[in-house]
Amino acid sequence: MPSTNYAALRRNVPIRRILELIDFQPSSRRGDQWRGQCPLAQHPATNQRDPAFSVNVQRGIYYCHRCKTGGNQLDLWAAILQCEIHDAAVDL
Repeated sequence: MPSTNYAALRRNVPIRRILELIDFQPSSRRGDQWRGQCPLAQHPATNQRDPAFSVNVQRGIYYCHRCKTGGNQLDLWAAILQCEIHDAAVDL
């Protein structure tokens, strides 16, 4: 099995692209910080006015304050696909 260059993949596939692929619509944007409903569907949306999902598009990281998950764009794609990071990287 060939090795996967995760650093190169993170450089070439920005988190904005992942957000486009999942059709994420932020409810607020403040510079590079976007907030909205968590796309991982691990918890019910309890309050539409209190978005728990936060993404820093410049740094390429996300965090959900409800399901307590976070990481970079590969972690997010793996969570969306519910697979291992290697399989998510191959999919991208």
